[in-house]
Amino acid sequence: MALEIQGKLMKIMEPVTGDGRNGAWTKQDFLIETFETYPKKVYISAWGDKIDQLKRFQPGQDIKASINIESREYNERWYTDIKVWKIDPADATAPAPGGFAQPGSYQPQGNQSAPNPAQPNFQPAPASSGNQNFFESGNDGDDLPF
Repeated sequence: MALEIQGKLMKIMEPVTGDGRNGAWTKQDFLIETFETYPKKVYISAWGDKIDQLKRFQPGQDIKASINIESREYNERWYTDIKVWKIDPADATAPAPGGFAQPGSYQPQGNQSAPNPAQPNFQPAPASSGNQNFFESGNDGDDLPF
């Protein structure tokens, strides 16, 4: 699963190193806050050479992180990792609604504008020809509402 998340880089943690079956490893975690009406904080890990991409940014900057989300089981408990595979400056003109976007998702072109999710496009119901309740009409012939 590959996703993108946009937000403000809040904090960069200290790098952590270790040795595993495949040799030495290094990871550095960071925290971003999304651009939603009710912002969410997301804790993401950068592994290996992805740490160099993280070093280009300072807390307070707006970033777009391309991430993979993966869960694994250990001793009958599940753990979820959010790993970054690419970090770029955020597109200041159009943060993704909800902070998340699928890569290659629809983006309006030219003079078109995207609908505002905060203001749904509701159409008024057509005017009724009377105040009669459909189910109390007394007509038992065809009482299906469609």
